[in-house]
Amino acid sequence: MKHLVVYAHPYADSLNHSIMETTVNELKKNGHEVVVRDLYALDFQPVLKPEDTAAMKAGKTPDDIKTEQEFIAEADVITFIYPIWWTGLPAILKGYVDRVFAFGFAYSAGPEGVIKLLEGKKGFIINTHGTPNEVYDEIGMTAGLKVTSDIGIWDFTGIEPVGHLLFGSIGYLDEEAYKGMLKKVEDTINSHFS
Repeated sequence: MKHLVVYAHPYADSLNHSIMETTVNELKKNGHEVVVRDLYALDFQPVLKPEDTAAMKAGKTPDDIKTEQEFIAEADVITFIYPIWWTGLPAILKGYVDRVFAFGFAYSAGPEGVIKLLEGKKGFIINTHGTPNEVYDEIGMTAGLKVTSDIGIWDFTGIEPVGHLLFGSIGYLDEEAYKGMLKKVEDTINSHFS
């Protein structure tokens, strides 16, 4: 299978970077093709501007958007790896969704409502956050994060959500706990994509 990993964290020494590397290594071990789009390394411009929308309506999609859309079009599985900041996506990834998952590419509309243009693809998400998982579970934030991304992005465009890992208490744990998280990433990748 062809996997697209969209990665959004600014630091190479972060847990998110280790998660991304673990994900890529496990997928390659299982014989998959993997492309990584590191949004910070690409210096992806996240702001959807009026001229972007006008160009797309005129059938002249800006080159940076078109490039990312081509990676999505070719992928069988799309994986987002990012930290939860202010209970949501980092701005660079939110902007990627705003600009790349555009009307006419990821979805459209007809008499019956939304037309999902990315059907046949699978979506997977791995998140980290500083709040303990138990707190997010108790206040409904875990469920909210899953609905917002798994349903609001993946399902809305026809992508089948196949997994969502959320790792909490980041920054407050010992080395063994982080190793355990990476092992869970390996096991989950293997269970979904072996």
